[in-house]
Amino acid sequence: MLLFFILGLFVHFVFFGSIFDIYFTSPLVHGMTPQFTPLPPPAKRLVLFVADGLRADTLYELDENGNSRAPFIRNIIMHEGSWGLSHTRVPTESRPGHVALIAGFYEDVSAVAKGWKENPVEFDSLINESKYTWSWGSPDILTMFAKGAYGDHVFTYTYDADSEDFGAHDVTKLDTWVFDKVKEFFHAARNNQSLFSKLNEEKIVFFLHLLGIDTNGHAHRPSSREYKDNIKLVDAGMKEMVSILEHFYGNDGKTAFIFTSDHGMTDWGSHGAGHPSETLTPFVTWGAGIKYPQKVSAQKFDDAFLKEWRLESWKRQDIHQADIAPLMASLIGVPFPLNSVGILPVDYLNNTDLFKAESMFTNAIQILEQFKVKMTQKKEVTLPFLFIPFKLLPESKQLNIVRKARSYIKQRKYDEAVSLCKELIHLALKGLSYYHTYDRFFLAINVVLGFLGWTSYAFLLIIKSHFNLTRGVNKEVKKPSHLLSCSCIAIGVFVAFFLLLQDCPWTYYIYCLLPVPIWYAVLREFQVIQDFVTLLLTVPPSYFVGYLLVFILGIEILVLSFFYRYMLTAGLLAFAGWPFITQLWTRAKSISLSWIFFSLLLAAFPLMPVVGRKPDIFLVMGAGLLVLLLSLCVLTSLIKRKDSFINEELLLHLFQMLSVVLSMCVTYSTHSSLRKKQGLPLLNQIISWLILAFSLVLPLLSPTSLFERLFSILLSLMSTYILLSTGYEALFPLVLSCLMFVWIQVEQETLQQRGISCKQKVTSVRFTCSTDITQFRQLYLDDVRRAFFLVFFLVTAFFGTGNIASVNSFDLASVYCFLTVFSPFMMGALMMWKILIPFVLVMCAFEAVQLTTQLSSKRDFNVEQGRAGVVWNEKWRVCTCAVTVS
Repeated sequence: MLLFFILGLFVHFVFFGSIFDIYFTSPLVHGMTPQFTPLPPPAKRLVLFVADGLRADTLYELDENGNSRAPFIRNIIMHEGSWGLSHTRVPTESRPGHVALIAGFYEDVSAVAKGWKENPVEFDSLINESKYTWSWGSPDILTMFAKGAYGDHVFTYTYDADSEDFGAHDVTKLDTWVFDKVKEFFHAARNNQSLFSKLNEEKIVFFLHLLGIDTNGHAHRPSSREYKDNIKLVDAGMKEMVSILEHFYGNDGKTAFIFTSDHGMTDWGSHGAGHPSETLTPFVTWGAGIKYPQKVSAQKFDDAFLKEWRLESWKRQDIHQADIAPLMASLIGVPFPLNSVGILPVDYLNNTDLFKAESMFTNAIQILEQFKVKMTQKKEVTLPFLFIPFKLLPESKQLNIVRKARSYIKQRKYDEAVSLCKELIHLALKGLSYYHTYDRFFLAINVVLGFLGWTSYAFLLIIKSHFNLTRGVNKEVKKPSHLLSCSCIAIGVFVAFFLLLQDCPWTYYIYCLLPVPIWYAVLREFQVIQDFVTLLLTVPPSYFVGYLLVFILGIEILVLSFFYRYMLTAGLLAFAGWPFITQLWTRAKSISLSWIFFSLLLAAFPLMPVVGRKPDIFLVMGAGLLVLLLSLCVLTSLIKRKDSFINEELLLHLFQMLSVVLSMCVTYSTHSSLRKKQGLPLLNQIISWLILAFSLVLPLLSPTSLFERLFSILLSLMSTYILLSTGYEALFPLVLSCLMFVWIQVEQETLQQRGISCKQKVTSVRFTCSTDITQFRQLYLDDVRRAFFLVFFLVTAFFGTGNIASVNSFDLASVYCFLTVFSPFMMGALMMWKILIPFVLVMCAFEAVQLTTQLSSKRDFNVEQGRAGVVWNEKWRVCTCAVTVS
C-alpha cells in the first residue's frame, strides 16, 4: 500500500507538470536576421514614459468638478498627438507588460517560476537594438532589460528595492525620485563632454518607469485620493521632463514621446487576470513622426468610454500592447525586435506613404522570419512522413506575397502593399501559433490516457481488495499472460524509439511511457473486471441508473465549481437536505440540526465577493472574538469532563488563546498604522512571524485525544489566519471547522445505523502512531459518499472565499502584518499558506472520520483517488475545450 501511495504521488506530480509542457512552453525562437526600415527615421530619440498600474479610465475621465486629473496629457490629446487604448493580455503583471511594450511579444509564461524578475529565455528588445538607452525606475523592471542586452550601451539608474514599501508614508517618492534623477542627469550632461556627445547621437532611448501609481493602487485602491493625486503628480512631472528635453535639444523637433502603462488594476487593488480594468491601458504619443490630433464627427466602438471621457471629437486609435514595440522601432529607425509579434500601427505615423509601406513590409518580413525558423525547428525533429506543415502559408505563397508587396511599393500602390503585408503578418502569426502548439494534442492524448489508466487501476484495486465482489466466484486465478507482458514491453520500446528519433525532450518520455505500465497493471486485473461486470448485470436497472445519475451530477457540480463559485452553494444546500432522505433525522435530530445549520452557514460564503474587494477589519475582529468565546466554552467543558486537568494542557490551551488575542491586536494595530501612513511597526512584524512559527509547533504538544487535538489545530491555524485576513474570510475557517466537527459525529452515527458497532465514542478516540489494523472494516457504498464529501469540502476550502485560479484574487493586503516591502516569493508563500489552512482543517477532520468509522485512511485514499481522478479527467476535458476555443 505504501508503494501504491508513492506511485500515486509520482503520477499526480507528473500530470501536474504536464500542464506546463503542454500549455506553458516558451514561444521564443532564435536565429532570425534583424530587419529595419531602409529609409531615414523621423526621430533621433525616443522618450518612453510607463506609469505602472495606471488604469485608462482613471486617466482619461474628468473629476467631479469636470477637470482633468492629467491636464498636460489632455492637452497633448487635443492639440499635439494621437491617443487610444492599449489592450494588454493575461497575465497583467509588470514584467509581462513591459516585455510586450519593449520587446513586442507576450510574455514567456515560464517566467512565473522566477517571480517575473528574470529572463528564463533570452530575447531581443528595443533597448537592445538602440544605440544608447538611459533608464530610471524600479530595479525589478530595468535590470531585466539590461541583462538581456549585449554590449555596453544600456545605462540603468534604480532606487533600492526596499523603497517599494506598500506601507510607506508617501510612495509618490518613487516617481519624484525618477524625475529628480532625470533633471540631475541632463544638468550634469552639460558639463560632461563624453555624455553630451552620446546624448546627441541618433537611435537613443530614454525610459522612465514610474511605479508610484501601482504601489498606491495596491495600498489604497484605485478609487483612493492617493492614487488619483499620484496621477496628477506624474502628469506634472512629465510636463517638466518634456520641457527639459526640448530645451536641452533646442526644440529640434526630433524627439518622439510615448506615454502608456504596463497594466491596469481592479477596483480592489490587484491585477494579473483579464478584467477590462486590468487589460485596458492608456496610450498617448506625440512628437517627431506622430500624427497630430484628428477631429472626427462620429466614432464607432463597442464601449461608451468616449462619451464618458468627453473625447468624442478626437480620433481614438486602439492598439495591442505588443504593437508599441514596432512603432517605437520605426520612429527611431532601429531593427524591429527579433521576437516581436506586434503589428505596426501605421495610422499613428505622420510620414510619407512610402515610409509607411516600407515599415509595414519590414514588419511582415520580421514576423515571417520567426515563422520560418519555427517551422524549420519543428520539421527537423519530426519524422518526414509525420510532419504536417501549416497549409495556409506554404513556401510558394510566402514568396508570392513578398514579391507582390515589393512590386506594389515600386508601383507606388502603397495602400495595397500595406494591406498585403498585414495579410502576410496575420498568416505568419497563425503559423507561429500552429507550430508552437504542434505537440499539444499528442501530449494531451498521452496524459489523458495515463490519467484514465491510473483512475481505472485505483478503482480496480478498490474492487479487488476492499469489496466482497469477487469472493463468491470460485474461479482459478489466472496468471498474467506472457503475451500481455511482451506486448507492453514491445509498445514501450516502440514509443521510446519513436521519441528518440524525433529528439524529444526527456519529459516527453515520461508522459508517453507512463501509460504503458499503468494500463499493463489494469489489464492484469481482467478477471476482476469480468467479475465486476457480472455483478453490475445483477443490479436492478433502476438502481443502477439512479446511482449513475447521482454520480454524474456530483462530478459535474465539482467540475462547474472550478468556474462558478455559486455551484458550491448549490452543493452545500444539497448537503443540508441530506439528513432528511436518510434515517439520520429521525435518530439524531440534534446532530442533524447542527449539520443543517452549519451547511447553510457555509453555503453563504461562495455567494460573497472575492476576498479583498470589500475589506472590513471589524469582521476580522469579530471572527477572533468568536474563536475566543468558543475556546472558553471548550475549556470549561474539558475541565468539567476531566477529573484531573493537567497543568501543561491548561497552559497550552491558554497560550493558544493568547496567540489569538495577539493576532487580533496586531491585525488591528497594523491596519490602523497603515491607514495613518505610519508603516508596519517592527514589533507587530516580529509578533506576526512568531505566531506563524508557533502555530506550526503547538498542535504537536496537545493531547492525542481526537477532539482536543483537532481543536488545538483550529486555534493555532486561526491565530495565523486572522493575521492574513482583511474581511469576512476570517470567519470561513471557523464555520468550516464547526461543520467538520459535526461531520465527524454524523459519520459515526451513520455507521451505527448500518449495524456496525463502534468500539469507541468520539470523545475517547485518540490519534496514535500505531493503530490496531484488526479494528478496520471493509468498504461499503457509503464510503464512496464519504470520499465525495471529502473532495467537495476540499474544493470548498479552496474556492469558498475566492477564485484561486485567478491571479487578481490574491490581495496583497493579506500579508501586511508580515511584510509590506514587495517580495513576490515571500508574499506568494504567505498567501498560499492562507489558502492551504482550510485545506489542512478538512484533511485533519477526514483523518478523524477514518478513525471514528473504523476505516483505514489508506483504503479510503483509493476511493478518493478514483473519484478525484474522474474529477480531474473531467476538468482536463473542460480546460482543453476552453484553451482550444480561446
